[in-house]
Amino acid sequence: MVMNNVVAVVSNGFAAFELGVVCEVFGLDRTDQGLPGFDFAVVAAEEPPLTSGQGFRLDTDHRLDRVAGADLVCIPAWRSIDELPPAPLLEAVRAAVDRGARVLSVCSGAFVLAAAGVLDGRRATTHWRYAHLLAERYPLIDVDPDVLYVDEGPVITSAGTAAGIDACLHVVRQERGVAVANAFARRMVVPPFRDGGQAQYVEAPVPLQRRAGTDEIAGLLDWIAANLDEELGVLDLAARAHMSARTFARRFREATGTTPHKWVLVQRVGHAQRLLEQGMAVEEVARRCGFGSAATLRAVFGRQRGTSPSAYARCFAGTA
Repeated sequence: MVMNNVVAVVSNGFAAFELGVVCEVFGLDRTDQGLPGFDFAVVAAEEPPLTSGQGFRLDTDHRLDRVAGADLVCIPAWRSIDELPPAPLLEAVRAAVDRGARVLSVCSGAFVLAAAGVLDGRRATTHWRYAHLLAERYPLIDVDPDVLYVDEGPVITSAGTAAGIDACLHVVRQERGVAVANAFARRMVVPPFRDGGQAQYVEAPVPLQRRAGTDEIAGLLDWIAANLDEELGVLDLAARAHMSARTFARRFREATGTTPHKWVLVQRVGHAQRLLEQGMAVEEVARRCGFGSAATLRAVFGRQRGTSPSAYARCFAGTA
């Protein structure tokens, strides 16, 4: 059965851009170009007019009963990750999944799907800033913070803001074919498919998670962050800290929550990001960050950020 009936469900405090993404993909009439259209509606989950997070108002004739006939139910975002969505909205989402409809969330909209219980036992994603909270509050969900979107059968979740475009085009590609999805993307002036995941957009990590009794390690961590081009093996660092390797490894984990090797790699990749954003050549970035070679940088960067250093530079520095 071809998906045709699509709704975007919004409440007070709705996010304008996320709603706009869903409206652009599913609500714009492209039939004059020979492209398929959708029976699309914006549905109010609360009594309209609704006020956006930016302060303007939206009115619509459609209420939650319109969701009952939808093939795809989109939740463009949720106004507060600390506020439980209203019960009628959660029931509408559950009922949609139970009858075989697809549901799609953008950014914090994943918290609506989580509260409705439709993500339990499924893999999902959300904006990288909120991913750890989603995992903590809903332990039955397998939260993947690194990807742009996740398709788990009838449930699709996407990361922050523009990742909603990727998820929506993915649905169009599945339902109407690659050629249609590509035509939609060209009209929107966006790539039909983006490489990499949202890990490449995560801010560089804070050098130290300060915990009780870790001041003796703090100075060393500051030194490491300033000398990432040096040899930073466990034995070298333990000697600098005047500890045995075993004691050093234990104290280091107490201070940072991870191993010296993993912590150093994270700092090196974070430093590499900053240098790439400045337009520095990949080979020079590899040297300054202590990777030894551009090949090693590419391998580690790819594992941690889901993209290549060159692609990251093109995206954030406008250079190859």
